[in-house]
Parts: sequence; structure tokens; C-alpha cells
Amino acid sequence: MRVVPSPRLVASTSSRCFALCVMVFALCASAQAQQPKAYRIGVLVPGGIWYEIIDGLRVGLRQLGLEEGKQFGLDIHDTKGDLKAAEDAARNFEQEKVNLIYAAATSVTIPAKRATAEIPIVFCVGADPVNLGFVESFAKSGGRLTGVHYPATGLTAKRLEILKEIVPKLRRVVTFYDPHNPVPSQSAKFAREEALRLGGVEFVERHVASVEEFQAGMRALSAGDVDALFTVSDAMVNNQIQLIIDTARVKRLPTMFEFQSYVIKGGLASYSVSFHEMGRLSAKYVQRILTGVKPRDLPVEGVDKIDFIVNLKTAKQIGLTIPPSVLARADRVIK
Repeated sequence: MRVVPSPRLVASTSSRCFALCVMVFALCASAQAQQPKAYRIGVLVPGGIWYEIIDGLRVGLRQLGLEEGKQFGLDIHDTKGDLKAAEDAARNFEQEKVNLIYAAATSVTIPAKRATAEIPIVFCVGADPVNLGFVESFAKSGGRLTGVHYPATGLTAKRLEILKEIVPKLRRVVTFYDPHNPVPSQSAKFAREEALRLGGVEFVERHVASVEEFQAGMRALSAGDVDALFTVSDAMVNNQIQLIIDTARVKRLPTMFEFQSYVIKGGLASYSVSFHEMGRLSAKYVQRILTGVKPRDLPVEGVDKIDFIVNLKTAKQIGLTIPPSVLARADRVIK
């Protein structure tokens, strides 16, 4: 015999179910309300080697207790060394009201500052941020930009000096860069001055305005025309690093870079800081600004730990014997 529940029992059960659903919904809504909104960070990176800075930034933020995907998200725009693309991306970031812009190089910080008016910018730059007008001084930012500075352009002369020690018979050293980019232009100026100081060294400058022009210039290089290849912090050129390393190896040309990982990939030598460490150190600026500290209250931090790295395997491939006195000073020798 089928038992039919009374209408009163059905109504009571339905009421309890409805009340339970309302309670669950309220608890979920309350939990969501208590869940902090993830910060959105607009990232400008010139490509290639500069991703090491972004990797370091992620590590630094994680060490500070910020979990990517929960507390923050990185909206990365790779400009591939295009200054106009960096300016457009920065303008879009401000219009979209991201919490801050993280600029992973001088070449993207310049257009980011020019294209925006209010958004905070944390930079990681190798050129002097005071001379470029990013900050009032290292001790007092004074505006909406702050971050970490490492010596890159400032090490140009020293890198050329070391290259001369590696190649004692050095006479002509070539570099490629876009003259419209102020960062490599400044580096080239320092290299010209150092070449004059060294005496007997000619610093050959090849101006290129596109990747195609640079590639054509590399193909036209002759080992008889120059004795070595030297880079000057041009993002467009540095995004062609494998071409530089391969061409230099085939034409048996010594190379001097401003980035450590290029030597690991097959370049001859570098004299520089660790990009990964630069990104990790700059994470505290991002964290503090996201939690309410004004950029103007954060002094610029300088990093001066510089490593001299030599790839002995590459030296042997191009038939170069590095003086023992130079090898003895290397912080790392890749064999």
C-alpha cells in the first residue's frame, strides 16, 4: 500500500530545504566577500633575456607571501624591443586601471612614463634613473616611479677594458644598435670614450633601425674587418642573441655581453649582475605599493654585485687563448 505524505509534512520539509539553501548561499556569499580581490600587475618586458627578471619577480613575490593566481596576476606584454609597442601597452594598462605597471628594463620604462599620467610604475633599470628623470634622487623618488637600479650602461667602459685584456691584440670591435634608442646610444658613447682611453682600439658603430637591418649587418660581418663583437643594451639586437652567438662562433669572433645567461648559451664573456636577482629584489617594491605605500616614499635601491663570467669552451672553439691572469679573476669559468 502506497503512503502519501500529508501536505503539512511536505510544506514543512520544503521550508527546511529552502532555509538550508538560503543559509548555504549566504555563507558562500560571505566567503566570497571576505576573499581579497587579486591585484592586477601590468608587465612590460622587451623580450628575450628580460624574462629572467620576471622569473625573479615571481620568486620574490612568492617569498613575500603573495600567490600568483590568488593574490595577484601578471598581465605580461612582450614589446620585442619595439618602443612604440611599449608606449601603447602602457597607455592601455592605465586605461584598464591595473594596480601598477612593472617595467623590466630602461627601454620600456621610458615610454611607460611618457604614455601614462597617474599609475604607479616599478622599474628595474640599468641606466641612471635620476639622469633619465624617473626619480628626483636615489634617496627620494618624489613621484610615481621607483624601483631597482643595476649598473649596465655604467659598466660599458669596464666591459670594453676587460675585452681588451681577453684579446690583447684587439684593434677593431663592432657593435650594432638603434640610434633612436637612448639606452644603447648612451652605452655606445661610454664605449667610444673608453676606446680612446685604451689607445689603438677603434669602436665601430653600425646603426640599425630594424631586425632585418641587423640580420643583414651580421651576415656581412667579416672576421678580417673586425676583431670582436660587443653589445650595448639594445633590446631589439639582444632579442637576436642566438644569431649573434652562432655568427660569432662561425666567424671566430670573441664576444662581450652585458648578460650572464648569454655566456652560458655560448657567448665568450660577460661582466654584469644577475637578472633573476634583480627581479627578486624588486618584488618588495611591488608588494609595498600594492598594500598602500606611495612610490614617492620608496628610495631607489642600487645593486652592485657584479660577476665576470668566461666560457672557456667557446674560447677553444674560436681558437682564442685567454691569458691566465684574466681567467684567474673570473667569478665563473664555463668549461
